[in-house]
Amino acid sequence: MRIGEAADAAGTTPRALRLYEARGLLPPPARTPSGQREYGVAEVARVRVIRSLLALGLTLEDIRRRAHRLDTLVQEQPSASCTGRTGGFSDVVADRLAALDAEITRLTHLRQSLAAAASGPSPAPHEDGVTAPGPQP
Repeated sequence: MRIGEAADAAGTTPRALRLYEARGLLPPPARTPSGQREYGVAEVARVRVIRSLLALGLTLEDIRRRAHRLDTLVQEQPSASCTGRTGGFSDVVADRLAALDAEITRLTHLRQSLAAAASGPSPAPHEDGVTAPGPQP
């Protein structure tokens, strides 16, 4: 099947297929005599696995690090193959979880700072220790 048909079958776009190929997630497809890409059922299944891993929060780089395992994931459930096996995705998943935890912490602090700023500035004390009144309406 041509790139548009393969993209439709995988639930994505031709542009995404070209990106996955460029990033090493898909091997270069066979070409027709006129140079058009041709995909088979195996490539479509691989793209579906890539998309499900992306939906789980992994990045293209995370997946690229274990691209050699994608064919195994095509045959198994991605969640069953992501943990506990040497050469599997467990280290990639652990790294992604750590990055997500760090981002959650950063965003929580940012939210707290923004909420504090939105509640208004705290009145600054004068040199004599008395707090100045806020602006009067």
